[in-house]
Amino acid sequence: MEIYPKSSKHYVAVDCIIFGYDILDKELKLLLYKRTFDPARGSLSLAGGFVNAKESLDEAACRILTKLTGLESVYMKQSYAYGDTDRDPGDRVISVSYFALIPVRDINKDLARQNGVSWYALSGLPKLIFDHNDMVRRALSELQTQIRIKPVGFELLPEKFTLVQLQDLYEAIYRRKVDRRNFRKKILSMGILEKLEEKEKETSKKGAYYYKFNQDTYLKLKQNGFYFNLDVN
Repeated sequence: MEIYPKSSKHYVAVDCIIFGYDILDKELKLLLYKRTFDPARGSLSLAGGFVNAKESLDEAACRILTKLTGLESVYMKQSYAYGDTDRDPGDRVISVSYFALIPVRDINKDLARQNGVSWYALSGLPKLIFDHNDMVRRALSELQTQIRIKPVGFELLPEKFTLVQLQDLYEAIYRRKVDRRNFRKKILSMGILEKLEEKEKETSKKGAYYYKFNQDTYLKLKQNGFYFNLDVN
């Protein structure tokens, strides 16, 4: 028996805005692929797909991300629902977007090649299909807000990094320069970075000390009312 006999049926999809940070290029990048089917065959697209009958939106997004990158347990956040009636010329499709954060180096290159996905610099983002450019703009704005109030930026870095590399990351996301002295003073004053004895000597003669983000310390501080705030000029 049909419970909703008079209701029209729509397709539900998820689109993944997969941000990656290239620590060498100092670029925030986006994982895209060329569509191999109509509509918009051959055009650049976000990674996405339809939600299966027996999976949640989160499960669908995780499935797509793992299929393309080989990664699991990745930072992912639901962003926004796009439901304009004419957004997809193929049919009536409602899409829920997610953005994920991964270091560029962590992706399974063989799997990415097999699936036809590549990294594109956000600074020169090309025209994408449908409303995908709008999805990216909104997700980037949300990311810029998130990194000010949560330590999610560390998801884009390797386990050990220098303060210069950390600042480079924030500048790539903010899309502007930040004051070096204020940035260092603020991040070090939080007490959530652990200084290592090892130095990075590939880009500096003297070498800069490596640091790592201490998740346990952060969680303990958070329980005691600590508020992460890295809004710097």
